[in-house]
Amino acid sequence: MARLTIYDRRERALVAAADALLAPFAVRRAFRRHAPLPRRILCLRLERIGDLLMTGQALAELRALAPAGATIDLVVGSWNREIAAAIPGVDRVETLDAAWLTRGESGSSPLGLAIRAAGWRSRHYDLALNFEPDIRTNIALAAAGARRTAGFASGGGGSLLDLAIDYDPSAHTIDNARRLVHDLFGGGPDAPVTWALRVPESHRAAAARLLAPFAAGLTVGMHVSGGRAIKQWPETRFREVADHLVRDRTAAIVLTGTPADRAQIDIVRTALPPDRVLDLSGHVDLLEVAAVIEQLDLFVTGDTGPMHLANAVGTPIVAVFGPSDPRRYAPRGARDAIVRIDLPCSPCNRIRLPPARCAGHTPDCLSGVEVARVLAAIDEALAHGPRRDRAAAIEPRERSADLGTAASERAGERR
Repeated sequence: MARLTIYDRRERALVAAADALLAPFAVRRAFRRHAPLPRRILCLRLERIGDLLMTGQALAELRALAPAGATIDLVVGSWNREIAAAIPGVDRVETLDAAWLTRGESGSSPLGLAIRAAGWRSRHYDLALNFEPDIRTNIALAAAGARRTAGFASGGGGSLLDLAIDYDPSAHTIDNARRLVHDLFGGGPDAPVTWALRVPESHRAAAARLLAPFAAGLTVGMHVSGGRAIKQWPETRFREVADHLVRDRTAAIVLTGTPADRAQIDIVRTALPPDRVLDLSGHVDLLEVAAVIEQLDLFVTGDTGPMHLANAVGTPIVAVFGPSDPRRYAPRGARDAIVRIDLPCSPCNRIRLPPARCAGHTPDCLSGVEVARVLAAIDEALAHGPRRDRAAAIEPRERSADLGTAASERAGERR
């Protein structure tokens, strides 16, 4: 039985019991391991925006390894529909909302997910992959009836899969997803594959109009909300950083967030000159936010979905990390910087179930991150001046987004 990487003991025991009940189905793996090259591929990534974007590299490599003409369907939470459609190499986007991921909205139970997935059997998938280590979505994947299935055993449900590998909690989420793809195909693509989010030109034009008043100067994006209290660097410190950037660098500050983040955003916005702030919270769609971030010089944030969005469009990042493990979630751009402090308990990575001693206040691993350290990281990231001529820099990323398609054509020629 696979080692379950679930830190809550009760949940781990429950999944272990469910795995024991599913164990008789493991015999299925022995006679389903060999299959023809897949022409119809199903991929599941139901979690939040950052999780989806960290799967982008694996999807690009999957496209490169699959035969020419293969189709890739991607199933995501409805909140990620427009972003999923902008991932190069994806042919079709399906939405499926899991109740435990909806954050207060309605969603399907594990049984509901399985019933919905069973409706896809008529599509006759050759291959189905689950990029998240979760017994509930492994069950749904198995219900889809693909000829071959693959995913992670470490969250349970591995016995339902033809290929079940352990999720490595010490490795980056990106690398775990890539390893799943490579194990399926016996190795990675012959040539390096890069990817970037495919931002529509209409959204880029809208972003350029929004940023037009600041076109001649430094523009810095800032995502104040940590998404969860355990990941929240104090809003007053974001305000201090923004104030320094406006005062010392005459920067314009672009604030991102949702309407639910309004109170946090206002702590920063109301402290700055109105003519140096662009507040996007709740006013534009997610792809338009991506288009704006794409044209910024820098993005300052915690460990959040917008951090991964900035990474997906190539904008340099300064990210404040507390309990989150950078080995698993840090952006990997050449000019990206992680600001954190070393503590014996950090990173604990206990985001969903924080330690009791960290509840109700800023945890020590974040309260210990001083404004001066973040400003120093910003200075280093901006050491070579503003990032680019904004209009001229978009074309190289457009070319990189097409590399996955080109690699797919090469892979088809090999086969």
